Amino acid sequence: MRASPLIHTPQRGFTLLELLVVLLIIALLAGYVGPKMFDRLEMAKVQTAKGQMKSLGDALNQYRLDNGHYPAETLGLGALTERPASEPNWHGPYLPKAAPPDPWNKPYEYKNPGTPPNEIDLISLGRDGKAGGEGTNADIVFGL
Repeated sequence: MRASPLIHTPQRGFTLLELLVVLLIIALLAGYVGPKMFDRLEMAKVQTAKGQMKSLGDALNQYRLDNGHYPAETLGLGALTERPASEPNWHGPYLPKAAPPDPWNKPYEYKNPGTPPNEIDLISLGRDGKAGGEGTNADIVFGL
């Protein structure tokens, strides 16, 4: 058997400095793009809240058609899934399950009477969960 000669080829790779430069560029891009993406996510949550409120409004309108009025504020949105003792014409449930929380995992507020000219108001307090605010912290009000 013949011994094969060892052939030494120079190895090529990235230096530590090159890797650090690439990581720095990635970090800069993430710092620029990340906040814009999170802002889009919050705007999507606002749109989700509006869609959920419309669905709840449709269920409340069906309740009103059957009973002649919207549920009392003391009954709240629970009247859409469980028959109130005071409603002989209730033909629900008007929702397949309990009313969902808003996209920030807080319950929707139900006001009866609502702010004129609305008979009722459905309210999400937005991202901060406090009355008032601007942008994604602003209250979202759906009136019927």
